[in-house]
Amino acid sequence: MREFFKQHIQRGLVRRINNLKIVGMAQLVTRHSPSVQGAPIVFFKASTGIDDLSWNSGFHLLASWAFRLQGIPVAYFACNSGMSKCVLGTNRDNPHKEMPCKSCVYQSRALYTGLPVLESDSLLSDVQKQTSGLQSGVRWFNFQRDEKLIEAVAGLSVEEMMRFAWEGIPLGALCLPGLRWILRIHHLNDDESTRYLFREYILSAWNVAQKFADFLDQTQPRAVIVFNGQFFPEATARYIAQKRGIRVITHEVGLQPASAFFTDGEATAYPIAIPESFEMNEEQNAKLDAYLAKRFQGDFTMAGIKFWADMKGLDESFLQKAAGFKQIVPIFTNVIFDTSQPHANTVFGDMFDWLDLVLEVIRAHPETLFVIRAHPDELRVRKASRETVAAWVEASRADEEPNVVFVAPNETLSSYELIQKSKFVMVYNSTIGLEASIMGAAVLCAGKARFTQYPTVFFPQTIEDVRRKIKEFLGAETIDVPPEFKRNARRFLYYQLFKTSLPFGEFLEPSVRTTQTRLKPFGLDGLMRSEAVRVITEGVLEGGDFLLREE
Repeated sequence: MREFFKQHIQRGLVRRINNLKIVGMAQLVTRHSPSVQGAPIVFFKASTGIDDLSWNSGFHLLASWAFRLQGIPVAYFACNSGMSKCVLGTNRDNPHKEMPCKSCVYQSRALYTGLPVLESDSLLSDVQKQTSGLQSGVRWFNFQRDEKLIEAVAGLSVEEMMRFAWEGIPLGALCLPGLRWILRIHHLNDDESTRYLFREYILSAWNVAQKFADFLDQTQPRAVIVFNGQFFPEATARYIAQKRGIRVITHEVGLQPASAFFTDGEATAYPIAIPESFEMNEEQNAKLDAYLAKRFQGDFTMAGIKFWADMKGLDESFLQKAAGFKQIVPIFTNVIFDTSQPHANTVFGDMFDWLDLVLEVIRAHPETLFVIRAHPDELRVRKASRETVAAWVEASRADEEPNVVFVAPNETLSSYELIQKSKFVMVYNSTIGLEASIMGAAVLCAGKARFTQYPTVFFPQTIEDVRRKIKEFLGAETIDVPPEFKRNARRFLYYQLFKTSLPFGEFLEPSVRTTQTRLKPFGLDGLMRSEAVRVITEGVLEGGDFLLREE
């Protein structure tokens, strides 16, 4: 308890110091920004942090500062208690608990220090926009309930709300990923707490839709930039902007430490355009191999989290058990509520539907040892899943099968050593499938993954084809893996690491909580010279590809 309070006090102190840095830099940006020209870039902020500077808030802030310093107007659209319930502010144990708006708005106001408030009656006329552009500023949106909408959703079940649309906007579908994410489950309970949250999210999404549509009509931006587009505020903003033909760019944390990923598509789907002619040279191969060498030893972080600091090899007891079977097949799972899952569920309804099929196969093939590995993120502090693979294993009694080994999310057994000893590898949409392909393994993928946009794994397109392929692989003496799988896997991972991960490490560093960040000391000239700023500027203003150049 003492350590908890110590860290809480430390976080509060670091936050105050960091906000003082932000305020000072914001004032410096305002003083050094030239006169603006042309239509603005809209930066939407509602789900990138509450009481501290998140990584995505940092990317948002630095990119917007860079545009302003180039004389490009920036119009911020930011939440000022603008939702009845927001995703990050929801208390899943007490859905009726008041939102932490005071702390959140305080943080946002530090980010936008010195900017004028853009009210509808203070926006420039059309003539002024054409001659001098819209001044940079911030529109704070608040919350207003719609009585007709309240009545329309009042008696709906969870299933009915999933399909609910209002004035042509699919509010239920837009709210669903965020609801699943904050409740840490995929299969929602049709109880009053869940219905209450769903209703409030729908009401809040509708408020965002109305306020943001009005803002777009008044500002007529050249582009809109939002956090990944999965939570309902950003999903709604993206939907509204695209309906008007306005370009929307989304961003997420990149694969490298302190890096960002920007795209015209959906950031959580990670669309990457790799030219077919691209072949990795000796230097690029060496660069990728150096990364993989560290990765295979567990020396890596994702979004500030280090999962396997003490990765260990397969122990003697496992090897003795495996010796009694003809072959080994590992099964790598995902976190069911993760924002990648809406993209993944194209063949199966969800990951557990796939596991149910896999269990049928397991029971029919006692000669094979199946190793079910839970994703380490299932137990992440403050983000632990409430619908876990461990619970599925217990409910289905999968661990009672003599040919099953279950590896819990907190076990540090080496997945890579397991892959080396396997007949083939089964994944839903886990990145380990990409790495297994690079290792030369046959990979059978059941969900749409970032890497399935290129031929990197076996990816059957129907449930029956998945079942058929599993049985075929189990019975085959050898599995012929197309050579282009390994080639494409290496090319894709290289692009993810060294082309799409825009470096912000000169300006941001991990805070007390590594999932948060704080400003490093830097000058405005350094920001404007940075490669990340160049790529984002070219990407937004010139339709660029948001890729780093090769030296």
